[in-house]
Amino acid sequence: MSEFCLQPDVYRTGSCRNLLGLLEDIWINRAPLGEGTFYIVSGFGNYNGGVRFFSTLKRHVDSGGRVECFFGAGTSQRLTSYQLVEKLLSCGCDVHLINRKQIFHTKCYGTGNSGDRLIVTSGNFTANGMAHNVESALFLDYDLTRQIQFRWSEFADSILRQKWEIYTPSLSDLESPAWKVVYDEREERIKIDDSQAVSMVVTLSHADTARINAPLGSKAGLGTQYFWLSRDAYDFFPPLTIPNKRGIKDTYSCHINLHYNDLGFVDQSTVTFEAGNNVDFRLRTSKYRYTHVADRGDLAVISRISEYDYEIRIVRQGSDRYNALSPFATTFIGNRDKRLGFIPNEKLESILGIQLPTRKQFAQLPRA
Repeated sequence: MSEFCLQPDVYRTGSCRNLLGLLEDIWINRAPLGEGTFYIVSGFGNYNGGVRFFSTLKRHVDSGGRVECFFGAGTSQRLTSYQLVEKLLSCGCDVHLINRKQIFHTKCYGTGNSGDRLIVTSGNFTANGMAHNVESALFLDYDLTRQIQFRWSEFADSILRQKWEIYTPSLSDLESPAWKVVYDEREERIKIDDSQAVSMVVTLSHADTARINAPLGSKAGLGTQYFWLSRDAYDFFPPLTIPNKRGIKDTYSCHINLHYNDLGFVDQSTVTFEAGNNVDFRLRTSKYRYTHVADRGDLAVISRISEYDYEIRIVRQGSDRYNALSPFATTFIGNRDKRLGFIPNEKLESILGIQLPTRKQFAQLPRA
């Protein structure tokens, strides 16, 4: 059934509340693996935009299907990342990079088989475009694409016939001109833009705090200390380019520098996205174990300082600070006693009467 949504969860006519949900529906829930072609057409693309789907795309190709991708590219603009292109190629996808003065700006996704499914959207294949940017998306099912005589194969062929600069990168030739029109996400470590200077506000559950409140050295403290986060946190963390090396479940991770404001030092932490299990993000907070700094129902506030630098603090329930920040945790995640939301860093500083460290100041904080 066709449907429309305006994200982030602003308005919808069906069950999907964002572009991410629509793509999960047509690629993971509806499309038979190995049959037909998946299509990705986007002006911009980055690694976290695809991290939910890499394993599905690879299984589709390995089962006999195809994935055809078209992305905008350029030597002077940050349009599509090296890391995304490299990963898609390793999954067996066909990737075309379109380099032209008039930026390739269209965004369409879908499947082509015995019939064609089409999503027309303003959302790019990026972490922001998938869930948190204000984007609209219209899904047209088989009946409507037949009615308007849309064919994915004709769409793709028409692009490739244009007299544009179209590159087809290959993993066998990393020195070809195709790799000169993509950017390296790892180089974007110094400055984040205003839209990324935000703090995550999340209520803590028993699973988050059981090891924090365990007696020192007890069995209750065994296992890894995590805070469990929303599945829609793609745009809050750096590229999740570290795949799991053991086990059968697909996970993708990255390392960040985490300042434990309550403890007074910085330690390296790991963010993991469980793509093959419960499709959630988790943040390792191992330094909180046995410290009794948080109880179930308290707030954790995680502030993004720069691309890889973050600060975390606990806000106790019942306090004035808790009452001021709790309304920002607007989205229920997991069970119904856990909520998550975002607040601009500038507003957080105003509410708490604090000043978050700059990147330069962050580098000077004590290390664990």
